[in-house]
Amino acid sequence: MTVRLENIDEVRRRANVSYEDAKAALEMCNDDLVEALVYLERQKKIKTNTCYGEETSFGTKVKELIKKGNNTKFMVKKKEDVVLSMPVTGATIITVIAPYVTVGGLLVAFFTGHRVKFQGKNGECTGVNSVFDKVANTVDNVKKDFTEEKSHREETNKENII
Repeated sequence: MTVRLENIDEVRRRANVSYEDAKAALEMCNDDLVEALVYLERQKKIKTNTCYGEETSFGTKVKELIKKGNNTKFMVKKKEDVVLSMPVTGATIITVIAPYVTVGGLLVAFFTGHRVKFQGKNGECTGVNSVFDKVANTVDNVKKDFTEEKSHREETNKENII
């Protein structure tokens, strides 16, 4: 029995098996795609997505992501006082529903001297927090430069008046 290359490619794509397994399954099933997939499934040769050695589905991955988001807090602090603390899952939902409000809120927080942090169950998320710290420091420097420039202009105006 001759099998078509496009059918082998399709079985490989759908079942995540080798060319050899795909060809053998198609030969056993007279080049019928559905029958070949069923055959491979019965032979337990269809490879599923694996994560950390365990079989997982898309739904399982989404559940794990939501669980991780619920265990990680999004926090806004002013010095040592926590102004806002909520699960990352909630912050993500708010961001999706109202992105302009979220961006505006972050800008206001940065310009009013607040700090934004993520805190996981086992400590802080240092990679993300370092980015937020850099943004906050940059905003502080811009505010400082603006204040100094404004003071300098006021002094220059007073001198010109006198």
